[in-house]
Amino acid sequence: MTTNASNIVWHQASVNRESLEQMRNHKSAILWFTGLSGSGKSTLANAVNAALFKKGLSTYVLDGDNIRHGLCKDLGFSDSDREENIRRIGEVSKLFLDAGIIVLTAFVSPFSSDREKARCLVKKNDFLEIYCAANLDVCEKRDIKGLYAKARAGEIKDFTGISSPYEEPENPDLKVDTGSKDLDECVEDVINKLIELKIIQ
Repeated sequence: MTTNASNIVWHQASVNRESLEQMRNHKSAILWFTGLSGSGKSTLANAVNAALFKKGLSTYVLDGDNIRHGLCKDLGFSDSDREENIRRIGEVSKLFLDAGIIVLTAFVSPFSSDREKARCLVKKNDFLEIYCAANLDVCEKRDIKGLYAKARAGEIKDFTGISSPYEEPENPDLKVDTGSKDLDECVEDVINKLIELKIIQ
């Protein structure tokens, strides 16, 4: 999507990303958690966030439901609205990256093309696609909101996994078996990946 505005110029910040990373003693990154509703995206993202906070790192969680209360409250769940939702999140995540912060996003983001567009906004190794792998049966059993039952009854249209597709990542940067592993193990998987990539010490 191109801008409709004219006569605009990108303003360079007085303090750059590298200086902020040096001050905070860690690199910034986008941790993009994707998976079906109920796969544990938000739970894992928030648990990793808590673990990083205990280490004194600068982080922020962008959660799908929370974002739709404000920034994306004008969007529904059609394919085009889902695409725009992820486009906005990608741009916001890029701003956090430039601010020297580790941003954790927890969105279904069902379409691989949309996730790839978000990845292409930033440089290589700035974007980690983390696939929260849990099969549909597990996700339905975890569904305390009853969304899957409503979707199967036709009360919710365009529901991912039921009436709208989820395109599983083919080559995620990290696949976490949130369907069978306990939360602490999943957090450890993510933290170890961040250490391996030298994002954190």
